[in-house]
This record gives sequence, C-alpha cells and structure tokens, in this order.
Amino acid sequence: MDHVYPVTEIYGSSTESIDDAIRNAVSTASKSIRKLEWFEVTEIRGHVNSDGSVGHFQVGVKLGFRLDRGSSD
Repeated sequence: MDHVYPVTEIYGSSTESIDDAIRNAVSTASKSIRKLEWFEVTEIRGHVNSDGSVGHFQVGVKLGFRLDRGSSD
C-alpha cells in the first residue's frame, strides 16, 4: 500500500550527548504523534557555559508519520 507522510520539525536537548538529545526528542514526540515512523537530524548545535564547557546539546529533528487512510491501513 502507498503511504502518505507529513513532516514536522522539533528540537531536542540534553546535557549528556547528541545521541541523548535525539532520543529525548523522538521519545517525547512519540507520546503525541501516532504512527511515527522515521526521523532525520537537520541541525546540531549547543550551548557553551561561561567557563567554556559544553552546557547542553541541541538537535533539530524532522519527524515523518503516516497518515490514517481509513480502515484499510
């Protein structure tokens, strides 16, 4: 069957790692978006503390989710 996927973009963050920021974004979105099927990292950035250390990582994530097509999905 052909599927239709809208795309939305969100941003996740973590004080630990880029991987953790991605996982935070996807797992939080999956609680609100049904049929979430794929993600794409579009941006990586972060915050630098006043002492020069990395404060937290931020990632832009595009999410694709399948639209309902009635009772035949």
